[in-house]
Amino acid sequence: MNTLLSFTPENRPIAIAAAFTLMIILIGTAYTLTTQGTAPMLTPSYLLQQLQIGSFLGLCAAGMMMVILLGHIDLSLPWTLTAAAMMATSVGGPWAIPAGLSVGLIVGLINGFGVSYLRIPSMIFTLGVDSVLRGLMIAHTGGFAPQTEASPLMRYLAADRIMGLPVAVFVWAAVSILITVVLTRTGFGKSIYATGAKESAAYLSGIRTRWVITGAFIASSMCAASAGILLAGYSAKAYQGMGAPFLLPAIAAVVLGGTHILGGRGRYLGTLVGVILIVFLNSVLSIMQMPEAFRQIIYGIVIVGMLLVYGRENKTRL
Repeated sequence: MNTLLSFTPENRPIAIAAAFTLMIILIGTAYTLTTQGTAPMLTPSYLLQQLQIGSFLGLCAAGMMMVILLGHIDLSLPWTLTAAAMMATSVGGPWAIPAGLSVGLIVGLINGFGVSYLRIPSMIFTLGVDSVLRGLMIAHTGGFAPQTEASPLMRYLAADRIMGLPVAVFVWAAVSILITVVLTRTGFGKSIYATGAKESAAYLSGIRTRWVITGAFIASSMCAASAGILLAGYSAKAYQGMGAPFLLPAIAAVVLGGTHILGGRGRYLGTLVGVILIVFLNSVLSIMQMPEAFRQIIYGIVIVGMLLVYGRENKTRL
């Protein structure tokens, strides 16, 4: 408990992200009180709705963190998410979710093989896989929006509630617990940190780095596929381009939460806080009816500003 609360260099980005989140909520609350005379951002229903929406981004960020911890990146996320959603809705019935997850597994294996065995830079290889997936899905749908619908189980997981809480939040919580346990309690998690810190040293110490890299890319693609399945259930259908808005926010959530972009350092708690920050930032900008151009400007300023705050401190210590 003392370690969690202590303001160590590892916890500093998490504390900063949490402070920014609180500041954003206060700004949004002050704005709605001034313009509408109410404070919907402080109501439980509003907070639960934001968590439900944030669960899709949270799943994407959870998988992306596994890859970034290795010093790599997964740019195939947008169409992995879309392809999984399209295949799940196309198959339908009890096999809908397994079909969507199978897409994630296959894409993860391909990405892992290309990066770990063929030694192609992850940015290039995963971008190529994303382009291939886009072409395959356009060929599959004929270039039009799919006419298929989400299965009842997909709609239940994404849109229904248990005891007043969104089921999607429980799914996100389950994945979060799994990722946390893997990173902190298993040999695979320790191997991810070691490989990300110095791959050659990890290899010489006996770690099967190729398997570690492949496993991380499988986790990333499986999380993206899970997000696609839930998003299709939430929207009741799949559609082209549904994964595009999640790539940059997923990367930003991981980095803003303190995970080092070159790998080797980071905690999942930081990614969790980063996701919540981005969700509330987007929500406040929507409440203010901010034009898209200004949204992008403010979004970029917040990201760059936070990186400067703790990034410069890290350089000073070095």
